[in-house]
Amino acid sequence: MTASPVTPPDSRAKAETLIEALPYFQRYAGRTFVVKYGGNAMGDEQAARDFAEDVVLLKAVGINPVVVHGGGPQIGEMLGRLGVESRFVDGLRVTDKATAEVAEMVLSGAINKAIVASIAGAGGRAVGLSGKDAGLVTARKVARTTRTEDSAIEQAVDLGFVGEPCAVDIAVIETMTSAGLIPVVAPIAAGEDGATYNINADTMAGALAAALGAARLLLLTDVPGVLDEGGALLPELTPSRIAELRTAGIVRGGMIPKLETCVAALAAGCEAAVVLDGRVPHALLLEFFTARGAGTLIRAD
Repeated sequence: MTASPVTPPDSRAKAETLIEALPYFQRYAGRTFVVKYGGNAMGDEQAARDFAEDVVLLKAVGINPVVVHGGGPQIGEMLGRLGVESRFVDGLRVTDKATAEVAEMVLSGAINKAIVASIAGAGGRAVGLSGKDAGLVTARKVARTTRTEDSAIEQAVDLGFVGEPCAVDIAVIETMTSAGLIPVVAPIAAGEDGATYNINADTMAGALAAALGAARLLLLTDVPGVLDEGGALLPELTPSRIAELRTAGIVRGGMIPKLETCVAALAAGCEAAVVLDGRVPHALLLEFFTARGAGTLIRAD
């Protein structure tokens, strides 16, 4: 009598994980994911390796990841080393010409190439670029107003060379992804006036996700996702529900502009957006290839 084969428990668990992921592989094959990468995950060596492995796996199963990275802390560190003082208005760095040059050097240089190298180390083929390359993004100067605590009068604030996307030409992204490459985009772009503008990385990612008609926009953060008044994770939201949470004061602070980016991307053609914790090992894979997900999913109403 032939004994039945015995499968080790860990092998069974791996097989079950792959079977659970299969419908997601099939659903997203050929689609684009735009991933904004930054925060603590970018500063931690192991987290950076995990992120690179996730991106390479996405590409290997037929998904087209496009990475957009930030670098605010690194810019601040370099400015400090150079003796340049930073000033912020509503979370945006006031950027004079010298600061803009440092931002481009740090973002398009050191950070961008480090991410490209990390992806290469995980077996992927990445190419670094910024919004300047091949006219990917054209920027316009950001206009902001502010007011003091004891006044209701709003005043215009000149943020210098801080911009926002006003036009996106995705030809270079499509060329890269069709060639099997992973684009890694620094949030720097030229304006119609010829000046160089520093763009918020979340905003840059949202603009690219909209232009590409991405299946997902992922914003990696330093929190589990969007939380309710008791601190529990809200697994799914819609624009109307987000508006209610803002009115109630439950969504506030730095989460507001992130959710505004998500809602704008949905309105412009992105299928869905996710705010998730980049500190969680392999957060991207958990979000896409498991039923439970790993953050807050934002869908259209």
